[in-house]
Formats: sequence, structure tokens, C-alpha cells
Amino acid sequence: MTPSRFLQACLVLLAALGTSHAAEPTAKIIPQTQVVKINGTSVEVDVYRPIGPHKGAAILTHGFTRSRTTMGEHAQALAARGVLAITPDMPCTFDFRCNASAITEMVSLLRNTTTFGSSNQRVMLVGFSAGGLSSLLAADTPGVVGFVGLDPFDRVLSNETERAGITASRRLTTEALLLRAPASSCNAKAVAAPWGSEMKALWRDELITGASHCDFEAPSDWKCRLACGDTDPARQLQVRQGLLDAAARWLQ
Repeated sequence: MTPSRFLQACLVLLAALGTSHAAEPTAKIIPQTQVVKINGTSVEVDVYRPIGPHKGAAILTHGFTRSRTTMGEHAQALAARGVLAITPDMPCTFDFRCNASAITEMVSLLRNTTTFGSSNQRVMLVGFSAGGLSSLLAADTPGVVGFVGLDPFDRVLSNETERAGITASRRLTTEALLLRAPASSCNAKAVAAPWGSEMKALWRDELITGASHCDFEAPSDWKCRLACGDTDPARQLQVRQGLLDAAARWLQ
């Protein structure tokens, strides 16, 4: 990012923070890491517990070869709004059904146990890139009240002839928010763009102009930026605001 572009982005961000609810909280919520057995596999989960009464829960799922920490700032922002936010490491590297099953089991733990501190009957699923597809495949799980796809990915899975996300989108009855970047190699040329036209309960399908794939995880890192393009504070703020809008809509 050039110095002039960085300065322009900072000015936009400062102006937005003056009016937007997406401003970062002043009190940092420190996550607690738990080891949880999911489908027979032990995974690490960072749990961001809100201070005071909370308004449901969110499971935030990372992308391919990423980790739970790359969803930490999103979880922090949601927890500051009263949401119990958890960011798990996915048990399977490139098996979307396996990860969807893990998400489904975590929804059950949130609803039926106090594994993460308290039971929560209303759960929002958030998934970035490959995590978006796994979250979509789990989005009709009982108790899930909303699905957010962050520049999600799609592909044809074994023994199928159609991309899994398209099939799942047609079946989905849970309300959905899609936040997407323009076509690039890192989102397989916007392969998930057709999801919105197939969803019966689509709330919003928002294309963020000029966004890179990395704008949708938080924090991102140099590896993502090297492969997929620079992040931009103003675009990241749009993504964050979308998440907060979704939480306000589904978890009140």
C-alpha cells in the first residue's frame, strides 16, 4: 500500500469511526483457549465472553490453511456487543463436510451444555473463504438463526456434479448475509457469487468495491496479503459493520 493510499484510507476510517457503530471497543476482551473434543478430534477454541448479559452466540470459522486467530478481531468486536463469540481451529484441512459436522456439533454444545460458559439458544454462523462453505453446509442446524459468508469459496465435492454451496443455498431456510470481494484468484473468481440468487431467505448480498480477499479476515497477515492483495482499513470497516448489523438483527 502506498503512503498516499494509506493516508487516504486512514482519513476515511477516522471519519467513519465518528459515525459508525463499528468502532473497536476500548476495553479489550481477552479470549480463553479451551481444548474441546469434536467428532472425536481435540481442537483448540478461543472463547470471547462478553462482560455482563449476553445476546446469543457466534461461531466464526477461518479459511483454508488459516487458524482461529485470524477471526479474533471479529470475535472481539462481537463480544463487545454482548455476543459470546468462539473461534475454533477446524479439524479438517480441506474436507468441507467434516468441518460442517464440527460446526454442527459446536452449535449443539452451545445450545445444550455450558462448555463455553453458558447455554445459548440462538447462534449465528460466520465463515471466511473455505470456512464460509463449511458454515453454509451447517447453517440449517437447529438453533442457527443467521449465516454470514465472508468472501466465501465453493467447489464440487466428491460424488456430486454441482458445487456444494449452490446446492446448499437452494435448501437453506436460515436468513443469510453475503459480504463479497470482486473476482480474484483467491476467491476462485468470485465462485460463490451465485449463492445469493439461490437463497430463499437472503437478507443482503453486498459486494465491497475494491476489496481483497484478506479484507474479510481480522487480523490478516503478510502471507495473505502477499498472495491475495493488501488490506484497507475502510473496506475492513465495511466488513465489520456487516457483522455487527447481523448480530443486531439476529441475536437481540
